[in-house]
Parts: sequence; C-alpha cells; structure tokens
Amino acid sequence: MLIKLYRTIKSKIARPGKRGYAVYAIVSLLLLSLIPQQVFAQDAAPEEIAYLPQEVADIIWLCLAAFLVFFMQAGFAMVETGLTRAKNSVNIMMKNLLDFSFGALLFWAIGYAIMYSSGDSNILGFDSALAFLGSANAPTDNAGYGLSAAWMFQVVFAATAATIVSGAMAERTKLISYVAYSIILSGLVYPVTGHWIWGGGWLADLGIRDFAGSTVVHSVGGWAALAGAIMVGPRLGKYNKDGSVNAITPHNLPLAALGVFILWFGWYGFNPGSTLLAIGGVSHVAVTTTLAAAAGAVGAMIISWIRFKKPDLSMALNGALAGLVGITAPCASVSTGSAVIIGLVAGILVFYSTLFVERKLKIDDPVGAISVHGVCGAWGTLAVGLFGQRAIDIQYWSEDSTILDGLFFGGGMGQLGIQALGVAVIFVFVFALMLLVFALIKATIGLRASDEEQMLGLDLGEHGNTAYGGFVFESTGSNAVISSEVIAAEQ
Repeated sequence: MLIKLYRTIKSKIARPGKRGYAVYAIVSLLLLSLIPQQVFAQDAAPEEIAYLPQEVADIIWLCLAAFLVFFMQAGFAMVETGLTRAKNSVNIMMKNLLDFSFGALLFWAIGYAIMYSSGDSNILGFDSALAFLGSANAPTDNAGYGLSAAWMFQVVFAATAATIVSGAMAERTKLISYVAYSIILSGLVYPVTGHWIWGGGWLADLGIRDFAGSTVVHSVGGWAALAGAIMVGPRLGKYNKDGSVNAITPHNLPLAALGVFILWFGWYGFNPGSTLLAIGGVSHVAVTTTLAAAAGAVGAMIISWIRFKKPDLSMALNGALAGLVGITAPCASVSTGSAVIIGLVAGILVFYSTLFVERKLKIDDPVGAISVHGVCGAWGTLAVGLFGQRAIDIQYWSEDSTILDGLFFGGGMGQLGIQALGVAVIFVFVFALMLLVFALIKATIGLRASDEEQMLGLDLGEHGNTAYGGFVFESTGSNAVISSEVIAAEQ
C-alpha cells in the first residue's frame, strides 16, 4: 500500500529542478515515518518501551503546562506595553520581570507552605515541611519530582496574579513600590486565598468550585489592581477639572494584539493544565477555553461597533481575554454551548465595565485589568453555579464530590450560593488588605512617581534609558506625542 502510494506521488512531483527534488525528499521522509519499525532496548521489557508510566506522564504534562503559563508573562508584558505610551515601555517590562523573579523566591520560601498547609488550618496555616520545597529541595524519586512539578505549576499562577496589577497602575507607579507590593501578593495574599479554595481551606470545605482560577488567580489580581489604581491615582492629564475623560492613546496596538495571542496560547496550559493529570478530559477543557475566548472577542467587538460606530480593536482584544478569564473556573464543568454563552457574556460585560470604571468611578486603568480580571473573574466563578453539570465535572474530583448541578440544569441555588459567597469573601479580603498594603507603601517609601518623571516618562525617570533608541516621537502632555510641526520647528 505504502509502496504504491510512494510510486504514485513520485510520478506526480519528481520534476527536474531543485524544487521538485526537495518536495520528493520531504514526501519520502514522511512516508518512511509511517512504516512500522522494530524498537530495541537492552534488557528492557516490551511494556516498558511501549508505555510511559502514568505518574511520569502526569509530571511531564504538569511541567509542560507550567511552561505555557510562564510564557503568558510575555503576553502580559506586550499587552501592557502596547496599550500604554512608548516612554514607559522599559518600566513595564522591568516590572513584569521583577514581579515574577521576586514572587518565585517568596513562593519557594513561604508561599507554597502557606497555600498547602495541612491539618486543621482552614483559615491560615504554615506547613514547614513545604517551606523551601522541603523534600523536593533535592529530589531523588518520583515523589519529589511530583512535588517539584506541583510547585512549578503553582508559582506561575502566583506570578500571573501579581502581574495583573502592573497594567492597572502603569505609567505612574514607582518601581520600588511595585516590587514591594508584588512580594506581599505572591508571598502572602495569593497563598492565603489559594489555600481557602485549592488547599483544603474553609471555602473548599463548603464545596466551592474554581477549576483553574477565575477567582483564585484572576479576581485576586483584579481586586488588588482596583485597590492599587485607587491609591496611586490617575495619570496626569487623564481627567479634566470638570471630571471629563481624556483618551490617552496607546502607542502600539499591534504589539498588544500579539500579546493577546500569546496569552490565549498560554491559556492552554492554564486551563487544561489544571486537570493536574495527563487524562482525556484535557481535550474538553481546551475546547471550552477556545470557544469562550472566541465568543468574548466577538461579543466585545459587536458591542463596540454598535456603540462607537466602528469596531474597536482594544475592546475586541480585551473581549477575548474576558472570555478566557470567564471560562477559567467553569472550563471543566460546562458543555461547549454553555462555554459560548459564558464567553459572550464576558465580552459584553468587559465592555460596559471598562466604561463604568473609567467614566463613572473615575478610576484610571490603562489596560482594563480591573474589568477583565476582577469583574470577569467573578462572573466566571458565578457561572459554575449557573451552567455547571455534575456529570461533566465529576471526572476531575473524587466520586464523593459535593459538586452540584448549576441553576440552569436543575441544581437549584445551592452551588450558585456557594460560588457567590466565595466571590464576595475574596473581594472583601483582597481589596481591603491591598488597600492597607498600598496605604502603608504610600506612607513610607511612596507609591506615585513625581509629576516630572511622569511627564518625562518612567523609562528615563527611573531607568535612564529608552525602549526605542534613535526615535524622537514623545514629549509632554496627556498623550505625549510630538507633532511633525514641532519637530520641524526644533530642527
């Protein structure tokens, strides 16, 4: 069969010239790869060659998922940089680098030990056996490797929660103050809330479901961003004395769009990776994630087209992210049809929420982080109680799981009530605590960069360099763009 196919293709494509020979060679290699081959291994049993042990497969899958989530840091950096002004690009990149670097060290030292403290510590605990990774500090077997993989997967989640705040406080926050905040969030706030829901804490005992982190990761980052944006105040020139809003133009929307594609790609580690096991259910989680993101982008684009008379790229991008955030909690609990609805609602919700935060609350959030992560994270957590189906969800939990069907599938208000309680508790705890943290930072080392540094740009003000050397296109003012007439006059 293969030989006949080989001869047929050869007669079709083998033509004189380099192109014909190249195609011929490629097809030959592909066909050779289809021929069954004998595999030899010295003193190895056949089953050891044919099968990868489940335990090892789980470790490899969790590490690969962690690598994908880590790559999301690049996506966040590109989105935040693209949606702000060029004169602050270096500063944003530095913050995204440092919040992961400091956060990883803190999560290694104490964060993981807090998040997965054992025993009766339903509110707050500390497992000294997990501090500095404990037995996995120098692992020699699969038990240690498994702990290393679990830590790796969680540390990139902690970094995601921390970096969300960077965009909401962009262009006017001192670097040292941002580092101080990120240390507290990664080392204390995220581990505590994560323990309540994922580490066997009191919300987990009540039966809350947040499969991949709509609340644990995204709402924690979003509510911290809300507190930070309030405490640091708006950018210079954002609001007039009468309260009207000035648009501050992003400097690179294509960069932001590429960042969203990277984030979307990374979400295939974020959500499917939260199975924690190399199992078939990974595929369903990937599908619901894809559909919700697509529906979110379409929903936000259509609403912006209706309201603004033209489709707005930044809104469509945030719509995709909103759909991803919204499906993060229910991705393993809902059907594909429900995923589309969840994403569509998230896309519409992020549009109106962004305008409400900017125009009604007068909170300056350059990238829409509060709406994308805080508001849509809450929506995703509630969606479990509306669209969740026990028959879909039970495969990821023990057989005696208390997960209930959602309201729209005959489960009543039970699961929805638990989800709503979790959303409310996390909001109050994170928002109140981070207001206190930012207030202390403001009173000690200062939180806001000086007006002079903001006008000049934090790249020069705090780092002494620029992102785009050799280009002169920024000055002062709300949008900080030099017109061609000004440049000509200076020459």
